[in-house]
Amino acid sequence: MHKLVFLAAAGLFLAGCATPSQNASPGAIENNDPYENTNRAIFEFNLKVDSLALKPTAESYSTYVPEGVRDALRNLEENLDRPVVLANDLLQGEGRRAGQSAGRFLLNSTFGLAGLFDVASRVGIASHDEDFGQTLAVWGVGEGPYLVLPLLGPSNPRDAAGSAVDVALDPTVYISIKHHTFWIIGRQYMRIVDARARNLELLADIERDSLDFYATTRSLYRQHRASEIRNGKPPPEQQNGATNLP
Repeated sequence: MHKLVFLAAAGLFLAGCATPSQNASPGAIENNDPYENTNRAIFEFNLKVDSLALKPTAESYSTYVPEGVRDALRNLEENLDRPVVLANDLLQGEGRRAGQSAGRFLLNSTFGLAGLFDVASRVGIASHDEDFGQTLAVWGVGEGPYLVLPLLGPSNPRDAAGSAVDVALDPTVYISIKHHTFWIIGRQYMRIVDARARNLELLADIERDSLDFYATTRSLYRQHRASEIRNGKPPPEQQNGATNLP
């Protein structure tokens, strides 16, 4: 059970027990970051873990694992996630996107050899992501204060709780296999390593060009999540502006 609630507990614990920063930056309240000092301390801890462990692992993974193998493993992980995406598509009332998710899963699980090959994209069925944090947002649940979780990075109470629900929606957690906890941890670790390897240069550029790496990360995370919740559509004000154009 602890595997299902860890993310939610971490987020809700920090949100409920952290004390609003007494020396937070003037923009802390404006940026919905009342626990800025705590968040910054955790952010620095995460950076140290990244520099000591995650980044070197990602560099080795990118250097020594052939690109074709990395692509196949990423395709497999994406296919394993597809039932969770499908469930959230349905919970959001997105019938067309649910059909795409079902089609991708069926094609890649069969002709794609359990998902190692992305056959669905080759026939025009594009991939997309959905999670229960996005579903909660569609249902009108607010994100709550900005949080930085140890080892997991930027989040908020809504997304942390949503991640726990996504674990519960994942059919693979109910498969009776030996060392089940190691499977979940190993799968998550490989997902993080792969994402870090694909963004080595990008993250280095952002850190180098940022006057305040923490604030930049906070802003980019929120922009990215907002775009995901809108399924890539422009913000409402831009949509309205386009509608009102002569």
